[in-house]
Amino acid sequence: MNVKTSDLVPTDFLDYRAAEVQDFVERWAPAAGSTKTERAVSLYYAVRERVRYEVYGADFSRSGLRASRILRAGSGMCIHKSVLYAAALRAIAVPSRLVFTDVRNHLASERLRALVGGDVFRYHCLTSVYLNGRWVKATPVFPTLLCRLYKIAPLEFDGRTDSLHHPYDLQGRRHLEFLHTHGEFADLPYDLVVTGLREAHPRLFGDTEHLVEGSLVADAHTAQARS
Repeated sequence: MNVKTSDLVPTDFLDYRAAEVQDFVERWAPAAGSTKTERAVSLYYAVRERVRYEVYGADFSRSGLRASRILRAGSGMCIHKSVLYAAALRAIAVPSRLVFTDVRNHLASERLRALVGGDVFRYHCLTSVYLNGRWVKATPVFPTLLCRLYKIAPLEFDGRTDSLHHPYDLQGRRHLEFLHTHGEFADLPYDLVVTGLREAHPRLFGDTEHLVEGSLVADAHTAQARS
């Protein structure tokens, strides 16, 4: 796939010219003495570790899915973190796209299954990054803390090879299974994604009588206490 102008420009969601995004990039991937690949890798780890991953209570409003707003909130799920990473990449002139897939999480907790409505999650998001003349996939989603709690290896990224979810956890149990790819997008296809999420996972939006509350960290501690 060739690089297009749309892979580099700011958008309403990938608003990399915003002060919050510019400050984030300068703090975690300063330009002095670094290559684009080194900066892209540094930003991967900054998004992975510095923005809390949380499914419960995620903001799916248009403003809530802007990179600058995500930084102000300090948390988000896969879509939020991938949007932020894609925006940060464009801030250093690295082309980026958003990749949407459907996945099955074999290790989902009971509470997460109640929130999602099962173990299949639609429109899981990761990032496609253009470095060294080719596109590679990066998933700056699950921080080290959550990986340790859920007994999965953190996903590393070197800017040269794909960084995707491991199919098995550290104990050999099935973890994440990719079921379908919706495609790669130069900007967040908001209506497509949010409509699809609302239809498949209405409790994420509080559309049912019993909104499921919680946190992934608390879920992990509960599972450990029971084991």
